[in-house]
Amino acid sequence: MAEFRRRIRVPVPVETLFGWHERPGAFLRLSPPWDRPVVLSHTGGIRDGARVTLRVHAGPIPTTWTLEHRDYLANRQFRDVLREGPFSSWVHTHCFEPDGPAASVLDDHIVYQLPLGEIGDIVAGGFAQATLARVFAYRHALLVGDLERHAQFADRPRLRVAMTGATGFIGTQFAAFLSTGGHEVVRIGRGPVRPGVVDVRWNPDRGELDPRALEGVDAVVHLAGASIAERWTPAHRAAIKSSRVESTSLLAHTIARLERRPRVFLSGSAIGVYGNRGDELLTEHSPFGTDYLAEVGRAWEGATEPADKAGVRVVHLRTGIVQGAAGGALAKQAPLFKVGLGGPLGDGRQWVSPIGLDDHLGAMHFCLMRGDVRGPVNLVAPDPVTNAAYTKVLARVLGRPALAPAPAFALRLLLGAEMADATVLTSQRVVPAVLQRVGFTWRLPTLEAMLRFELGVSA
Repeated sequence: MAEFRRRIRVPVPVETLFGWHERPGAFLRLSPPWDRPVVLSHTGGIRDGARVTLRVHAGPIPTTWTLEHRDYLANRQFRDVLREGPFSSWVHTHCFEPDGPAASVLDDHIVYQLPLGEIGDIVAGGFAQATLARVFAYRHALLVGDLERHAQFADRPRLRVAMTGATGFIGTQFAAFLSTGGHEVVRIGRGPVRPGVVDVRWNPDRGELDPRALEGVDAVVHLAGASIAERWTPAHRAAIKSSRVESTSLLAHTIARLERRPRVFLSGSAIGVYGNRGDELLTEHSPFGTDYLAEVGRAWEGATEPADKAGVRVVHLRTGIVQGAAGGALAKQAPLFKVGLGGPLGDGRQWVSPIGLDDHLGAMHFCLMRGDVRGPVNLVAPDPVTNAAYTKVLARVLGRPALAPAPAFALRLLLGAEMADATVLTSQRVVPAVLQRVGFTWRLPTLEAMLRFELGVSA
């Protein structure tokens, strides 16, 4: 048997620390994103007999883990015991200890056995220990960060939040983050109603949404919309706009007609509203651009007007280039860089305005909880970088060369001229003026910090 152990002191009472682990979403929040985890089922919380099944991509072949929770003692411990998975055995004991009235200690202790006995230890023992060290460095940093963000608003009432896009790259994690903070998430989706997956059914194409489902919710968060990363055929080009504008309009009109309206409506947007602006420094006061995505953005934000006129606080989430190992641009780029096929896009002089996924979640939470934030908010890190600089940092973090540039003409042939010019070749030097003014704190303010955290690479 092999062992792994890590302890961390957390500046919250032990009841708060244990309660975070008990809530829906904790397991997903603690799963490292570079393994692209998918929770297939989770029943019973962390009490005795509860089970969780997930699929991870720790290597070339996905593996499925089924864990059963045992030995639950409130505010003291619980255990995860492997029932099916890639290890011969695995017992993870989570111990919680008070450290005075305002702090606590989490002790993660794992006893495991690799397949093939001694041969497995010889071949993969060192790799297993290094992997666990990497995973728990991430888990503990994320845990402390989440607890700090929730503690900032601990004196506020917990919210009932209706959310679209809750199964997407950002929405999945935001729903989990809110749940661990004690908020209730009501998921709005297109499929059949399945509690915890789709709680409220809608069809924006047909204007279908039962207003009774939103009556009395505290907030609405709208993140749904067709991906701009697919080739812009005429049909998909139309879908990009209609999926945003029509769905936002449906929500805004529904909200406006409610007797008990939500206090806040966070509606998705993007820094694409600024268009291609070269070296110009862009804030929330900068005018809209003139290209297709800017036109979409103008209509998208304008569709929230009924809610705004009805007295609901509306925030337009102008999202930058979100850095997350499990989705978005980074998930596509990192594999290429790992095999030495990364390089600048075009001439590399275009500006990129990134933000780490965890800071994006934190900024949305901040906008949700702060009653003085309204209108457009740039969700980006403080310092934009050029594409050439981004390429160098990503290559350095991964320890690979970046010797495979993608010329502009090749990108236009591959993606189509309009799509390439409006996405990978566009220049948007955006700064988060509103977030800076109201005192938001970035956990990952630099590009290198966000890449290392998301990819699990130590400095």
